[in-house]
Amino acid sequence: MNAQAGTVKWRLLRDVVLLALAAAALVVLTNRPASAQTEVDEVESPTTTVVEPEPPTEPQPSSDAEGLPLQAPTPPEVGEPEAIGGDEGGTTEDSALSIIVILTALALVPTVLIMATSFTRIVIVLGLTRNALGLQGVPPNQVLIGLAVFLTLFVMGPTLEQANDEALQPYLDGELDFSEAYDAGIEPFRGFMLEQVRDDDLAMFIDLSADEPENPEDVPLTTLAPAFLVSELRAAFIIGFIIFIPFLVVDMIVSATLMAMGMVMLPPVVISLPFKILLFVMVDGWFLLVPTLLRSFEL
Repeated sequence: MNAQAGTVKWRLLRDVVLLALAAAALVVLTNRPASAQTEVDEVESPTTTVVEPEPPTEPQPSSDAEGLPLQAPTPPEVGEPEAIGGDEGGTTEDSALSIIVILTALALVPTVLIMATSFTRIVIVLGLTRNALGLQGVPPNQVLIGLAVFLTLFVMGPTLEQANDEALQPYLDGELDFSEAYDAGIEPFRGFMLEQVRDDDLAMFIDLSADEPENPEDVPLTTLAPAFLVSELRAAFIIGFIIFIPFLVVDMIVSATLMAMGMVMLPPVVISLPFKILLFVMVDGWFLLVPTLLRSFEL
């Protein structure tokens, strides 16, 4: 019984102490100053400060060195937008047309070089000369074609100058359109072909085309060009035949000599080739060939 009574007393004493501590804490919290409460609130919930921008100030007119006020620059006047595709559009179209014409002309240069100039006769004669000498790759094709091109420019010089003065330069200056420049530029070549074409070849193609031109100047270019080309082939073969004759004589002499000596199995070409080259050099063959070839055009 004494033990139970002691336990009850200790429990009551503990409860009394706890209540006293709770009452003291409540009094302290109730009597706290307002400044401390504000600091606690600021720590718990910080606020964001918004800074309002200042209104823009109008610029004050400044003065120059003489004390005169300076006027503020006036904004540029906005006019109506310029039309797009005016004169520049026409210039662009003209440039594009010029590029097309130049590319077309470059594509037709080989055909014009073969069909309407002296290139065909010259290159065939040079090729036959090489074959007459028995040299298959000397001079090489590049050298023969280059020589033929320069000789062609020499022969066609007056014709090219006339075409340039009457057609190309006026077209570049804007004085002629493309069709007029073509008609003016083809006339010098037409005159050259009419001078070199054989009458029989021209008459043959006129009969085949069923055209009846009143004079040679009215012959269409589609009829004149093939007739001129056939005439050039005929003239080139005639010149080549004349060149072949002396080298053919050398081959016959060498072949007969080898047969007389009993050297039947030895090819005559092996022996005759040095003699043909020696003959061509001794008579200065290039000096004789080039002027004769150029004079065949009756320059």
